[in-house]
Amino acid sequence: MRSRTKPTTGEKPASPRKAAIAKLVPAPKADGDDEADDKQRGGGVQSLGRAFSILEEVARHREGIGLAELSKLVGLHNSTTFHLAKTLVSLGYLRQEKDNKRYRIGRPLFALAASALDEIEMVNVATPVLEELSRQTGESGHFAVRMGDAVVVIARTSGPGAFQLADRVGVVRPAHCTALGKIILASLRPEQLKRFIDRVELKPSTPKSISDVGALMREIAEVQRTGVAFDDGEFNPEVRCVAVPVTDFTGQVIGALGISGPIWRLSNQALHAGAQIVQAAADRLSVEFGAKDRAHKALTQKV
Repeated sequence: MRSRTKPTTGEKPASPRKAAIAKLVPAPKADGDDEADDKQRGGGVQSLGRAFSILEEVARHREGIGLAELSKLVGLHNSTTFHLAKTLVSLGYLRQEKDNKRYRIGRPLFALAASALDEIEMVNVATPVLEELSRQTGESGHFAVRMGDAVVVIARTSGPGAFQLADRVGVVRPAHCTALGKIILASLRPEQLKRFIDRVELKPSTPKSISDVGALMREIAEVQRTGVAFDDGEFNPEVRCVAVPVTDFTGQVIGALGISGPIWRLSNQALHAGAQIVQAAADRLSVEFGAKDRAHKALTQKV
């Protein structure tokens, strides 16, 4: 949260969001004795405490909660609860349904929670989905996230079939010649993708690797159109892969889910057939992260 200062000549007026925060937490006076400052700070802390009590109580009621019941549970007068809840609604942390006026948790609160979701938690959520994916396909399952200009596999599982790939968790792979990496590249904003192209050397790993900028851009456009990325021996000449995006409740791509197998077992026909199974698994994982729509929409909307 940025500190609030009194605007000077030439500065932009405070945004509605900052103005709402200012109402919630009164700013200390510029002058006055220590006792007055202590009272001012105490009032702000009290308001914050009450606001968090309201948030916690609303969060406990997934079906929503009305003002009267909310006031009773937090031990505040209706008018006090109303004004605090109104401020939280203006900030987006609460939302009020138009038909019954019940309060529910707003999306920005979920965004704050998601920012605290570290890789260990992501692995715990992704692993059961990967295990089921490997059982269905018989191939190795992978969940990767962006790491700078590359991707890192943070969770993987092996299928029941023989000759499983020996990739380990934590392995870093280039983005331009892997299915997982192409999904991440396809999720970038245009300016982010341009910066990637400008600074990264497209080193070939195999004769099939994409090392031409134009070819890579066409490939990414196709991934954005279909929501699916393939790797036909582009990183490892003996391996084929297919990957799709995984999104969270904000609709943002947070990673890529895929399977890989030896080319003698995972033919191009089997690879395309397996894409539907991978997509279903990615949709399940996206739901676990709070997504409402199918994961590939986050890419197709960029086209």
